[in-house]
Amino acid sequence: MSIWYALFNWLPFDWVTLNFMKNALLAVCVMAPLFGILSTSIVTGRMSFFSDALGHSAFTGIAIGVLCGLAAPIWAAVALSIAFAVLFTWVRAKTQQAADTVIGVFSSTAVALGIFIATLGGGSFTKFNSFLIGDILSVTPAEIGLLALVLAAVVVLWILFSSRILLTTIHPQLASSRGISIRRSELLFTCVIAVVVTLAISWVGLLVINSLLVLPAAAARNVAKNMRQYVLFSVLAALVCSIAGLFVSYEIGCSTGATISLLLAIWFALSSLLRSRVQ
Repeated sequence: MSIWYALFNWLPFDWVTLNFMKNALLAVCVMAPLFGILSTSIVTGRMSFFSDALGHSAFTGIAIGVLCGLAAPIWAAVALSIAFAVLFTWVRAKTQQAADTVIGVFSSTAVALGIFIATLGGGSFTKFNSFLIGDILSVTPAEIGLLALVLAAVVVLWILFSSRILLTTIHPQLASSRGISIRRSELLFTCVIAVVVTLAISWVGLLVINSLLVLPAAAARNVAKNMRQYVLFSVLAALVCSIAGLFVSYEIGCSTGATISLLLAIWFALSSLLRSRVQ
């Protein structure tokens, strides 16, 4: 981290002496590619509300971890989110219900259970407000290292399995005819999203994390001409808007997650206008 800190000594910003801002910038640079990569599969697979449902299950896991007195309740959230993803994949495979219906059932159940546990025995809900809004400035070097490991794992999985996941989401019958296990691909995809959403929720915030996993790819679809551009533009949009959102939120004193989300929404609007002009 000392090398990372030293890189900013020559920059003409007043925050170069603040280590928490340097930590936040590094965390943003690690998280943004995660959001950009996963966003393409989420949007293509029409799973836009699934990450929101996972956020609700993560909140429930955090509430359970706090109730059990765990020093790091985020791990309870990770475990519950993975269990949620596995159960969702199983239920979706065993029933004839549409994906959005199953997501709605799981999401409403998860958020109700989380609020029930958080307020059990007259407990105060205010102690969970930080998870709703998020605070990227509180990220530690150890947590950044964990995010970097997750990013490396996601990149490896993307290189190895992206074509299978893409074919599964676009044309399940064709994927099955080619010997691809649809359930295994969906399970891998949902578990990866579960881990990323849960680890990022305390820094990004439950209320806006879904937009960060949808808007990058939604905007990229407006300007991309092929799959390579689709992924590249999604990652770039997430990275640029995340860095800009961090700086803007620091200067005007507002939520970083919400600022990033608004910048992505502006980029989506601009890309939509650009697409309409081209057509």
